[in-house]
Amino acid sequence: MAVDQRSVEQILEAIGGKENISAVTHCVTRLRFALNDESIVDQQALEKNELVKGSFATNGQFQVIIGPGLVQKVYEKLLEISGGERASTQDIKNVASKKLNPLQRAVKALADIFIPILPAIITAGLLMGINNILTGKGIFFADQAFIDVYAQWKGFAEMINLIANTAFVFLPGLIGWSAVKKFGGSELLGIVLGLMLIHPDLLNAWAYGDAVANGTVPHWNLFGFEFEKIGYQGQVLPVLVSAFCLAKIEGFLNKRVPDGFKLLLVAPTTLLLTGFLSFIVIGPLTFTIGNAITSAFVGIFEHAAVLGGLIYGGLYALLVVTGMHHTFLAVDLQLIASTGSTFLWPILALSNIAQGSAALAMVFVTKDEKLKGMSVTSAISAYLGITEPAMFGVNLRLRYPFISAMIGSALGAVVISAFQVKAVSIGVGGLPGFLSIFPQQWVPFFLGMAVALIVPFVTTLIIGKTKRQA
Repeated sequence: MAVDQRSVEQILEAIGGKENISAVTHCVTRLRFALNDESIVDQQALEKNELVKGSFATNGQFQVIIGPGLVQKVYEKLLEISGGERASTQDIKNVASKKLNPLQRAVKALADIFIPILPAIITAGLLMGINNILTGKGIFFADQAFIDVYAQWKGFAEMINLIANTAFVFLPGLIGWSAVKKFGGSELLGIVLGLMLIHPDLLNAWAYGDAVANGTVPHWNLFGFEFEKIGYQGQVLPVLVSAFCLAKIEGFLNKRVPDGFKLLLVAPTTLLLTGFLSFIVIGPLTFTIGNAITSAFVGIFEHAAVLGGLIYGGLYALLVVTGMHHTFLAVDLQLIASTGSTFLWPILALSNIAQGSAALAMVFVTKDEKLKGMSVTSAISAYLGITEPAMFGVNLRLRYPFISAMIGSALGAVVISAFQVKAVSIGVGGLPGFLSIFPQQWVPFFLGMAVALIVPFVTTLIIGKTKRQA
């Protein structure tokens, strides 16, 4: 598809001209701007542009949704017209981060750490879902698993389980790499740090509870002081804080150690100091905090599951708008590490579906052909777990579809929370999300999914028809 130059010029005019652009790049579907002043953007002009499927501001960036494939052509034409320079996604993030307050910077830091490792986590979740189908009793045969009846599949299931579990067994290594990279340190040292925290010579974190009960927790004796010799398998906070300290220590030493001695002194000293800090101070403290956070969420789920589902399901879409949803990735991973499952992620999947249904309803409400087309494509995207086109391109623009989706998500979350539906891992959101749910809980999850599909669609349809008649 050829790009109309005038339409690109209109995008440039709507965002305030080339003088308002600090930097611009693009991703798979969107133009990403770091603007000098977002308040002068003409949203109405953008909405009328035939190339634009929506726009929104987040984390100091102003993003214009164009669509896959076409966005590259629009970007090239935009640079040609404006005379601007190419920028990377990191360039945009660096410029945009200067506008953020401390809380926004903290949330952005978490997002920058966890998003790069999500493909590994999601892949692991999908594979674990396949393993659960093969090993779960009562799915294909009464009181028997598929591998019990067809024993030749047992080795196949075991191999899948090993492949799937690898990302979680070595999660601190993944987080160490990504976190140290984010904090400006050596990525290799980050990997070593993460793996050091789960060294096989340490007591496995999953066996810690039994060891405490039996009084068999091993200790280090350092100059008369006793420190627990435990690992941090599946833990998030210990490696995050340790990675931050490692990057700062390394940076401090790099500025002061002569170049000729850096190889001999910087890395060994950094790793040694961070290691002692991790096992003596950071690990025990953050391990306690992490377990307290887990206990708090588990307590809510056990004693007020319906209320918790209602609140989290209803407000999750707002968390996405603000970018705060990234903080719950750490909570999900902590829950999985501590309890073997998460009850938060299934609610996320329903929120994706609800946004898709609200957008789909607009096909039958609006007479605007452009909005109709956008509603169909964004609904499909949301049903497959990517909600940005539906949320920012359709639902938030008109408000009532977004509110309808929040209502549907909240009610669906109430259903699955009442049945204590859990996911074995983070997976693909939307309709494929059932693959990450324990197979024994598919029926209540499908009930919640039906609510998330129907309620937003019907509510949006009714409100939309009423508005048209008013």
